Amino acid sequence: MKSTAPHIHGATTFDDLVDWGVQSDAIEGASASSGRLLFKGPNNQPETGIWVCTPGRWRLSIPRDEFCHFVSGKAVYRSDDGETIEVGPGTAVMFPAGWTGECTVIETMRNIYMLA
Repeated sequence: MKSTAPHIHGATTFDDLVDWGVQSDAIEGASASSGRLLFKGPNNQPETGIWVCTPGRWRLSIPRDEFCHFVSGKAVYRSDDGETIEVGPGTAVMFPAGWTGECTVIETMRNIYMLA
């Protein structure tokens, strides 16, 4: 991944992932996260990589703008103001900094993300 243009071939199936532990703020189940960091800039901005998460439900608060392109699995995000966002393969979501709510992963999901 050291390159003038960091890249991961086959990002939708890449399996050399690192255990990132259990999702914090669990409501139900014990979602396990893993992934691979592709690039992290100065002050950790931007940060981009692959994130995989197993089924479960937890609270979340998005600290920085985060773009997610979901390439497999199924999940439902519910904001504190009642909005529901169902995600699956091919869904792209731009979560603004400060977005709060919860996530329920129904089928192990994989997402290509960028934090700005």
